[in-house]
Amino acid sequence: MYTTRINTLLSRLPNEADGVLITSPENLRYFSGFTGGEGALVLSGQEKKLLTDSRYVLQAAEEAPDFSVIDTAETKLLDCLCACDFKTLAIEEENLSAHFYKKLTAALPRCTFLGVDETLLLLRAVKNDAELDLTRKAARLADEAFAHVLPLIRPEVSELDIAMELEWHMRKGGADGPSFPIICASGYRSAMPHGVASEKKLASGELFTMDFGCFYHGYASDMTRTVMIGKASEKQRKIYDTVLAAQLAALSAIGPGVSGQDADAAARDLISAAGFGPCFGHSLGHGTGLLIHERPTLSPRSDSVLAPGMIVSVEPGIYVEGIGGVRIEDLVIITEDGIENLTTSPKELLEL
Repeated sequence: MYTTRINTLLSRLPNEADGVLITSPENLRYFSGFTGGEGALVLSGQEKKLLTDSRYVLQAAEEAPDFSVIDTAETKLLDCLCACDFKTLAIEEENLSAHFYKKLTAALPRCTFLGVDETLLLLRAVKNDAELDLTRKAARLADEAFAHVLPLIRPEVSELDIAMELEWHMRKGGADGPSFPIICASGYRSAMPHGVASEKKLASGELFTMDFGCFYHGYASDMTRTVMIGKASEKQRKIYDTVLAAQLAALSAIGPGVSGQDADAAARDLISAAGFGPCFGHSLGHGTGLLIHERPTLSPRSDSVLAPGMIVSVEPGIYVEGIGGVRIEDLVIITEDGIENLTTSPKELLEL
């Protein structure tokens, strides 16, 4: 699998590139299987080297048996690159510090450097069957955690209490950990799209948004559900019903060949028509994988075109200061003829 990925990467580089330097933890894992997170890959038609320090040498040899594992205490990365005598080296520009880049250019003064970030993002956007199965499991753990916390949601319980229960249940099921800081935002705080859990106590009459997910063997899930504590007011129900209709419209519109802009518009146009256009400020969705935010993107400015094997979140929202906010999010796989929805938790308004 890793050899195939490397060969695909090399085939997509500009002709003049004769090597690649991989430094981000997610791409170290993607191209070698090494999960230590600290190190570098040096790749070319002749080279498959994994450099890391003594803390990870044994782990790297076990996880990446097809690579030459080099202890950086003995051979520094810059020395290794100089020995390879690359003329044009592809690098992850967004992952390199200015400090290291200065050292790199000083050590290889006759080498030309090319950014490879976009190529890597597009490669990871389409998942293979193993990656899809891991994401399915991560999504299932999130669904199970949501079912677990529903009976616990009541006045005087804190947002942090619910967040900890969500994380505990996902970890108990086998998750590596949460895929991002868990968002639990109630009442006025639910109008904050990224209102991470606080000590605020839940109260009757409030909307309560939970946005969470987990990593399972490295692959992320992401889901959001909003519930009502007590009975919803007419305004709260209108907001909820509008978001739900927008999310269902987007799910119906999404499939192979659909652009990220058109997918976003399917939800955004409905929300705007209901009078809440300014209250939906973020994009409709994003890809997931080894990172919680990956390609493709679903937004008004997206240049993505959906293809089978891609995974995207579908998460419209409306946020009204002083009233609260609603977001509903499913994670879906793009298939040959539509989508596979990985999120199975109920979406009708739950009044708890």
